[in-house]
Amino acid sequence: MPHTSALLGFALVCLGLVLTPGPNMIYLISRSITQGPAAGIVSLGGVALGFVFYMLCAAFGITALLLAIPFAYDALRFAGAGYLLWLAWQAVKPGGRSPFQVKQLAIDSPRKLFAMGFVTNLLNPKIAMLYLALLPQFIDPTAGSVLTQSVVLGAIQIAISVSVNAMIALAAGSIALFLASRPSWMLVQRWLMGTVLAGLAVRMAVEAKKV
Repeated sequence: MPHTSALLGFALVCLGLVLTPGPNMIYLISRSITQGPAAGIVSLGGVALGFVFYMLCAAFGITALLLAIPFAYDALRFAGAGYLLWLAWQAVKPGGRSPFQVKQLAIDSPRKLFAMGFVTNLLNPKIAMLYLALLPQFIDPTAGSVLTQSVVLGAIQIAISVSVNAMIALAAGSIALFLASRPSWMLVQRWLMGTVLAGLAVRMAVEAKKV
């Protein structure tokens, strides 16, 4: 088992990441607003499966393989940083939209909602960086089985992310109505989201140069 300090530290990192707007949050919010909270929860099921996939990859050593190739590791960081910068620009550019801004989307079946949630999470650079770069830092080879530690830490991340995203999906409609009646708040939310994403991207790129 990981040390208590490692568990708490990793839990705080996971909480900070899930509260930072990203592809998962944007997709869940858009579906919850368009098709209702039930659709958001179905999509969240696919997102959760994506978390399990990443956890198993980390647990069975794929993380160690990627970290052993400096170029691939560095390239992943820069790719993730570039994607976050693109998301930041989408938020603040003229005519940009808040994830809570209501827009018309095609109605998807439960199967497609689940599949899209899964694919969105697999292609989410923030989650990839969490499992490929951050999770290994909280594993202590002297504290027991690395496999067990990876599974425990992954379970913590999944529990935190699913819980927070479920609350967001259930409340998305109410938040959207609140912001729609207050355009200035919508603008502040967009710029806040863009600033956070840009800051995370810059930090990721700087860390990549240090590797």
